[in-house]
Amino acid sequence: MTPIDSEKEHQRLVARYAAMEDGELEKVALDFPALTEVAKGVLHSEMSRRDLTPPAEIAANYANEIAESEARRPIMIRRYRDLPEASIAKSVLESAGVDCILADDNLVRLDWFYSNLVGGIKLLVPEKDAQAAMQLLDESTPEKFDVEGVGEYEQPHCPKCGSMDISLDGLNKPLTFGAMYITNVPIPVSTAGWKCHSCGQQWNEDGASNPGEQTMKSTPAE
Repeated sequence: MTPIDSEKEHQRLVARYAAMEDGELEKVALDFPALTEVAKGVLHSEMSRRDLTPPAEIAANYANEIAESEARRPIMIRRYRDLPEASIAKSVLESAGVDCILADDNLVRLDWFYSNLVGGIKLLVPEKDAQAAMQLLDESTPEKFDVEGVGEYEQPHCPKCGSMDISLDGLNKPLTFGAMYITNVPIPVSTAGWKCHSCGQQWNEDGASNPGEQTMKSTPAE
């Protein structure tokens, strides 16, 4: 490769940046860390001459905005089959000042039958609040509570370890949507039913262990 003549490159950039509008210079400044040392010096001088914000500061502010945007990105921390349970969890977080939303709750509100079809009601929180939100839910989940218009609601438990940290464990989409295509009726086919996140136990709606689940059995000593 032919070595770059620093002086010629300097003169080229001086002319280029001088011909740019203020807004164009600020766009170049967004990628300030990626510029060559010659380009950084010329850009800084040109923006200083125009009394604009230093390019390093513009780039730092932009990087912070990107990081904050990623931190605010919602992620799913829980799935719920039933609307009352999802609503209680949402209320717990909101009362603690944690922003959160429910996804697919309106569909389940129309008919609970759709809960399995869409993989349950999803509770979403900003990524930066995910850990704190999960701790709040683990500490604040009551075993039973009264729901207006419904009566007493009992949280589902893992039949093996008793944990309430459970969720619907997926949907066999090919079978489900194949059945919908044939019958014109959404018939959810679950691949694993419920799953416990504490011990890994899987079971179906009737409480039977999932036949596909592998369990460890102890062998008595001979």
